[in-house]
Order: sequence, then C-alpha cells, then structure tokens
Amino acid sequence: MGRRSMASEDCCVRPRLGLALAVAVAVAAAAVSWQFGRRGAAAGPRLLRAAELARYRGGDAEPGLYVALLGRVFDVATGRAHYARGRAYSSLAGRDASRAFVTGDFSEEGLSDDVSDLSPREMLVLRDWLLFYEKNYPFIGKLIGRFYAEDGEPTPALVLAEATMAQGVAARDEEKQRRRQFPACNSEWSSGSPGRFWCSRQSGGVPRDWTGVPRKLYQPGEKQPRCVCVRTRGPPTGQVGAASHSDRGDLDNPSLQEYPGCPPLASSCTMRG
Repeated sequence: MGRRSMASEDCCVRPRLGLALAVAVAVAAAAVSWQFGRRGAAAGPRLLRAAELARYRGGDAEPGLYVALLGRVFDVATGRAHYARGRAYSSLAGRDASRAFVTGDFSEEGLSDDVSDLSPREMLVLRDWLLFYEKNYPFIGKLIGRFYAEDGEPTPALVLAEATMAQGVAARDEEKQRRRQFPACNSEWSSGSPGRFWCSRQSGGVPRDWTGVPRKLYQPGEKQPRCVCVRTRGPPTGQVGAASHSDRGDLDNPSLQEYPGCPPLASSCTMRG
C-alpha cells in the first residue's frame, strides 16, 4: 500500500531544555513510564512473541484480533470493522507497527516498530494513540522484542521512546503556557485597505480578564514575528509574588517589539503604508 494519512477510527483522537524543563521532562517520563509500561504488571500481563502475535489478525481460523503499540498489546476485536482482514487498518493487526501511526506509511517498510528517530512532537501523536487504545480496548500483555525483554521488563528502546514522549509533553505544555501569556491578536486584511491588529478578552482563543495591546513577538527558530496581545498591568509573568515591580505587565519582555506608528497602549493598531 502507498502512503496515506493515519486518521482516527471515524471519530477518534488525532490527534532548548533549561533546568526547569529538564525536571519537567523527568517527571513526565516517570508518569508516561507508569502509564504505558508498568500498569497491569501486578496482574501478570501476558508475554507474546512476534510469531504468536501474527496469528491474531481476525481471520476465521485465527484466535483473535490484536494490535500492538510500543510493545503493548491490545484486543481490538470490538473494532473489527477497522482492523479485520480487508478493512482499512488491517495491516496494523497482528504486529507492532508503531511507526505507521505517526508517519501514515502503510507500506511493508513503513509498518515498523522502530520509532528511534521520531521527534518529540511526532511521539506526541503516538502518545495520543496509546491513550486512545488504553481507553477503548482491553490491554492483553507485552510483546517480547524491541520494547520488552524476555522477562517483560522495558528495554532501553522503550525508555528512550518514553523519554522522547515526555520531552514532547513538556514542550507542548511550555507552548500552551506561552500562548496563555501572549495570546494571538485578532487581525483583518482586505484589498486596498490597511491591515488591522487588535486585542480583546477572547483573542487567540484565550479567555482572560485583561485585553492587552498588540506587539510583535520574536521567537527562536521562527522566521517572522507573530502578533500577540500583551498584558499592560501588574507584575511580569513569573513574578506574581514579587514585593515590588514596574506594574507594566509583560510590556518589558525583550522578545517584544512595538508596531511602528501605533500608540504604545492602544488595544487596536492599523498598519500604515
């Protein structure tokens, strides 16, 4: 099969480390490790080899219908319409094709469990799928191989995958925090008319109790600045408990720049020329 997008089951999920972020990664890694690698250990999860798992493809003479992600095996019999032979995701059955859940490559080469070169952002996609399977299908056991050793204990490959997912979680949380601090501006453009940026208490999809003023935000790795709304009163973000401050909100953040020709404290800015 050729490359195609890995959609959810008609209605399903799709879904510069500083010291503080490194700590967050470590904590998140532990949480991910517990959720995806250790839960169910007390009950003695079943250990399967690849040859045994390959028998579970949902055929009439086969014992069941299983799918594995990062070495965790799930019974997807209730999703037969999606995974049984001849169905859209039948190539995922009876194997660990973790990579395909991220890349959408359903060729024989793409149906691999090797995720060692995937980025933290890509591993977040796989994490969302793991959460989906945890929620919707019974956990059967562990697949001996890349991610679990003969005794069912995690391998270095699984530890690496979990750490990469944790980095993705930490980076996503950091980005969410940044967007709460600097929500996007509203904007409008029309042919023959100057563009306009403005802020409201809902702009950027971030409800808040302040309006803010438009500023250009420059971020590492981005070629162009983006328009954000900046809080103009109170302590700077991260200094809420400070005994004294300039009462200028985040206006003095060094990554910000005013729009030329716009009043510094106006909530709306019209671009000229």
